[in-house]
Amino acid sequence: MLLEFKDVEVLYSNVILALKGVSLEVSEGNIVTILGANGAGKTTILKAISGVLILENGRVNRGEILFQGRRVDGMDPAEIARSKISLVMEGREIFRSLTVEENLRVGTLMRVEDKKEIRRDLELILSYFPRLQERKDRWPAR
Repeated sequence: MLLEFKDVEVLYSNVILALKGVSLEVSEGNIVTILGANGAGKTTILKAISGVLILENGRVNRGEILFQGRRVDGMDPAEIARSKISLVMEGREIFRSLTVEENLRVGTLMRVEDKKEIRRDLELILSYFPRLQERKDRWPAR
């Protein structure tokens, strides 16, 4: 199993129960979709997996999150990112002072040692999203 989210409970500020008993599994090569109303916990699940709950005074209170069999809940978010788990926030979470391409390159900072692989990945991303290719030297709309 690639990712296991087992019976997880998440608290914010030690009092706000955001998730209770949530479980999901993602097998290698599969895509899983999380559906629900606003406030149902979709983003909290993703923040728990990526370790960024701590930035909002949140924590996994119960259960466990495993990535490739290794427990990641409680790990430092930077260490989780080095494990190749990352959270890409909604469109409002970009660096407005950077160009489109520079924003994409920010995501490679954990892998600075492999410039060929980074270049290959950026070319792949731009092939998936031709509109980004057209606008890579522009600053995001304000």
